[in-house]
Amino acid sequence: MQKLTNKEEEIMHILWKLKKAFVKEIQAEIIEDQPHYNTLSTIVRNLEEKGFVGHVAFGNTHQYHPVITLETYSKKYMNTAIDNYFNSSYKNMVSFFAKEEKISAAELREILAMIETPQEVQ
Repeated sequence: MQKLTNKEEEIMHILWKLKKAFVKEIQAEIIEDQPHYNTLSTIVRNLEEKGFVGHVAFGNTHQYHPVITLETYSKKYMNTAIDNYFNSSYKNMVSFFAKEEKISAAELREILAMIETPQEVQ
């Protein structure tokens, strides 16, 4: 699975939200720095070539849908980020966010409670 550019990730988030969309519908969701229709169409086709997006043809137009789930993508790139930036240590990651005051003591206690509570097998 290839890493996506920021614009590709933005488009994927739109597709994950909409579930399926034509290029014009994707374009309508982009608030800042809205690309030209042709540019956006090229980006979506690139996402399809990378295996992230599929399409259904309706005449000359295509309706696109995600092939990769948000969960699958998130898991892959969170693991990569933890490996690359925190020496494969979740402790280092949590410490980083605590030092940056991005996570509170109460939230850390909630996480600890989740870890200590056995999860039900589904």
